[in-house]
Amino acid sequence: MRANDDAPICRPMQPADLATVARISAEALPDYPEGEFVFAERLRLFPQGCFVVEGSEILGYAISYPWTHGAPPRLNSELGALPAQPTTYYIHDIALRPEAHGRGLAKVLIEQIEATAKAEGFHNLSLVSVNGSAAFWSKHGFQASSTPTGYVGGVYMDRQI
Repeated sequence: MRANDDAPICRPMQPADLATVARISAEALPDYPEGEFVFAERLRLFPQGCFVVEGSEILGYAISYPWTHGAPPRLNSELGALPAQPTTYYIHDIALRPEAHGRGLAKVLIEQIEATAKAEGFHNLSLVSVNGSAAFWSKHGFQASSTPTGYVGGVYMDRQI
């Protein structure tokens, strides 16, 4: 049973969600375009780190996975495989439709990612902040580092959990 927009739920991402996830990404991150193939590969490699938040429709998504600290993946490219000995739990994306902003849904997704990271035995999270979102991530305990990102305007950030 689907929730309504007044009571959004967070659930595991499914292959049927990928077209919508790609549309939300294109809308929320137009300067950082990624093809649907990127999201499909992340879902295939680490499904337990992929979520959507939905009401009567999908309002946003999160993609996360084990990775190598200080080495953010290249934009719009496949990973091929996850590292054999990952050193961080990486937040690839959290993106919401504009009408979903200000409803606490990003926090729900961050909490879900943190729970997954802890269950996988990680003690830190990392990400590349884009679109001037470093202040948002700082409010959630992330700190900027001088690690190069390869993303124009990107800031590498991490947080202990």
